[in-house]
Amino acid sequence: QVQLVESGGGSVQAEGSLRLSCTVSGSPGSTIDYKNYCMGWFRQVPGKEREGVAAIDGDESSATADSVKGRFTIYTDRAKNTLYLKMMNLKPEDTAVYYCAADAVRAAPGWPGYEYRYRGQGTQVTVSS
Repeated sequence: QVQLVESGGGSVQAEGSLRLSCTVSGSPGSTIDYKNYCMGWFRQVPGKEREGVAAIDGDESSATADSVKGRFTIYTDRAKNTLYLKMMNLKPEDTAVYYCAADAVRAAPGWPGYEYRYRGQGTQVTVSS
């Protein structure tokens, strides 16, 4: 079992920056073997389909969606059990609830459409023009 808790969302003006954090924890007394987990961020706007934004595999290779490429960066600090999404040059169309997600497999086949087993509760990001 994996628990994910996001933070760092908020309101920002266009061209601004935010960094989302996702703390990762396992069952009491257990540790996460990150080499065997893939993780990612996706976002959801009411009435629209969920969109995979960024993903990182157990070997720390990463990918980002075309819509955010060059602006968003996904990375982990395994010592701090934290997954991050650094977002720069934000645009109003980036407004959404952002979720972190994880699964006990090394890679996410079919990403960005992959269905992760675990997800957090989400954090709202609002970008105004």
